[in-house]
Amino acid sequence: MLKRTAAALSLAAICAGGAAQAQDLQQWGASDYWDVLIDPSLGNGCLIQSYFSDGSIVRIGLDRRDNTGYVTAFNDAWGDIEEGAYYPISFSLDGEGFEGEARGMYLEGVPGADIVFDNVDFFMSIAERQTMTMYHDGAEVMSIDLTGTMRGLEAVLECQDEQG
Repeated sequence: MLKRTAAALSLAAICAGGAAQAQDLQQWGASDYWDVLIDPSLGNGCLIQSYFSDGSIVRIGLDRRDNTGYVTAFNDAWGDIEEGAYYPISFSLDGEGFEGEARGMYLEGVPGADIVFDNVDFFMSIAERQTMTMYHDGAEVMSIDLTGTMRGLEAVLECQDEQG
């Protein structure tokens, strides 16, 4: 998989700790810069995942247990994040601002943030954008290039259809 240049992450609300279970993910396919995976711990929810040059791992997917979407990101540089604690965040998609809440979590010892949303339109609006930037306490935490995300999320929907 290609690595993309990145400086950070983003989105809105929370998701179950199962999203962080890397060993549980099953390969479904690939699309541009993203791997397409299935997470059995989320009711066989499909997701895209990519690794970025700043060390971030970003996932965008669906949790079929409660019909929500999520963005989860992990990065060693984020320091001490408390597992299960909620953090206020703001983020932008091509400059359009959003407010939300991220839940702290870890993936194999790497700190991360999990953001959940229940608006399908929001899920696809991510795909239509070029850049996603996340902020905490007014400071930029991550900014990623969303090139290829539309094709990736279309593959997520195809994957999800196959899950029944």
